[in-house]
Amino acid sequence: MSIAEAATASAATSLVGPLETRHLRSRIYRNAADSTRLTSTHWHIASANGLGWGFDGMDGAILALVAPLLMKEFAIDLGILALNIAVFSLAMPLVALSPGWGSFVLIYSIVRFALNGEWAVGSMLVAETWPARLRGLVLSVDRSAWGVGAALAGALVTFVVTEWGWRAAYLLPVLVAVLAVYVRLLCPESPYWVRTQDRKQRIHERQRAGFSLDEGDRQWITKTEQPGWRQLFLPDLRRNTVMATLVASLALVSYSTVGLWMPLFLAQQHGWSTAEYGSFYIWWALFATTGFWAGGWMIDRLGRRVGFAVLLIEAAVFMTIWIFARDKIALWLLGMAWSWGFIGVWGPVTTYTAEMYPTRIRGVGNGFSWAVAFLIGAVLWPFVSVYLRETTGSFVAAFLLIPVILLVMTAIIWFYSPEHARKELDAISV
Repeated sequence: MSIAEAATASAATSLVGPLETRHLRSRIYRNAADSTRLTSTHWHIASANGLGWGFDGMDGAILALVAPLLMKEFAIDLGILALNIAVFSLAMPLVALSPGWGSFVLIYSIVRFALNGEWAVGSMLVAETWPARLRGLVLSVDRSAWGVGAALAGALVTFVVTEWGWRAAYLLPVLVAVLAVYVRLLCPESPYWVRTQDRKQRIHERQRAGFSLDEGDRQWITKTEQPGWRQLFLPDLRRNTVMATLVASLALVSYSTVGLWMPLFLAQQHGWSTAEYGSFYIWWALFATTGFWAGGWMIDRLGRRVGFAVLLIEAAVFMTIWIFARDKIALWLLGMAWSWGFIGVWGPVTTYTAEMYPTRIRGVGNGFSWAVAFLIGAVLWPFVSVYLRETTGSFVAAFLLIPVILLVMTAIIWFYSPEHARKELDAISV
């Protein structure tokens, strides 16, 4: 697409301002701004986001898988482990060099802090550049890279940790992280963000020149000039902020319970060895990738509500049965079954939170929702899980809460959330 063609396409929806005029000199920006076709830039942006999720899958799964070994080597009990997981949530090769538990916590915390910001930023860039008809699918396929990363973590634990110890598991993920950073640096700026800055400048210039504003511009600039956190709770956004934050929090509570403690549950409840639960984790994560793909297809083709309902109800049913299973084959088969909806729903969840905020506040809003969700799900909720484990003698009670939470999420999205399938972001809210 030429500069003139890109400017014409942009002008079809908004005035081309000075900032966008400068950005249009870049081929990759022109590609990103073209919503009529898929270009190499769209695939590059999706790849960058996918690599980030792949690193997240490796990082989070490795911690869950080596937790029993960490408890043994550093002589810590489950309560202490929960406390330090909370600290984690607030330099991968350096983790492998940790001489003690304190340094492990400090270094890992830095990694998690940087990684959590990637959740909101990377997915938002994909949502703002890919065509609306494919938004749910591409975000879900990107998110499925988490499953590949988690499976690689399972392979590391099964074939490397059992021979070389847990420290060896933290060396490979750094290669994925470095590659993800390199690819991300080559991504263009979001056209939505660029046009928002130009609109602000245009309105300010009219105000300084003494011209009146139309009602749409007047209301928009009044909202935009308020502090970001205050915009989230204005009457037109308050409901969306609460819904996005609630759904993100419930999703993270669910994962931080079963996803985090599952290896320890299999080791303690069923006597599985490191190699056994590591092997299980490989196939559990790989099978979950099909849930991401199916979920992305459903929310784009059948609608957000239907896609969420199918995934969440499927996971709730099979997880409940799995929790009470005793036979190893049943644990394997049922585990594969509930991973499909339980992990697969994270693609739609990522799409959901990105769509709930208008362009003027999407970055702040998405970041706020996931920051609160991480505080609740990854910092505070592990204490609840450990309390239930310590008082009942197993993780069964903690795990049984999750199917209930999944059904609550289904009801919230079905009855109270808007349907945004195949809509342009600026047509959803401004």
